[in-house]
Amino acid sequence: MDLLSLLLFVPACFALNMTPGPNNLLAMNNARCYGFSSAMVASVGRLVAFSVMIALTASGLAVILYASETVFFAIKLFGALYLFWIAFQLWRSTALPILEGKPQKSVRALLQQEFALAAGNPKAILIFTAFLPQFVDVTGNVNHQFFVLGATFLALEFLAIAVYALFGLYLRHWFSNPRMAAWFNRGCAAVLGVSGGNLLLMDRQS
Repeated sequence: MDLLSLLLFVPACFALNMTPGPNNLLAMNNARCYGFSSAMVASVGRLVAFSVMIALTASGLAVILYASETVFFAIKLFGALYLFWIAFQLWRSTALPILEGKPQKSVRALLQQEFALAAGNPKAILIFTAFLPQFVDVTGNVNHQFFVLGATFLALEFLAIAVYALFGLYLRHWFSNPRMAAWFNRGCAAVLGVSGGNLLLMDRQS
């Protein structure tokens, strides 16, 4: 694909990847509570969900899926309810930064949580549908260009996850006190709850 298009895509894409959202907040909290490596392995669940969305966008199935109000509402409802569930769990959580010992959650459970949170966010596939095609030259090999753009997006997403996870490690020093940790958990829960509410109010033109 055109090198100039790719050079324009990378900074715009990374800015999108770095935008604070439920998944990045989850990665930060996972690193704080379960360690950097656990957070990074768990993020594979998000990357798998995004890979499926990118493949759907490239194949044109995303347009068909979101032509259906029922399908859109079902995905939106699942995503919002899952966000509320995570928020509820975080609100009640007493998880502290763990420096030694076995994590309270398995890596598999964290991975599944990342996947479900990403897959239940219809805004993500709408972003792929609106954002990626802007950098595709229709006179060239469209599938190849989507592959390059999709792979670049996932690589930058992984880098953004690492940034948030490192910040989560930094927060360990500030939230080692049980009371501070509880307030942080509730703050994260409030943000996720608001995100769930916004998701319920979102329409296909958002």
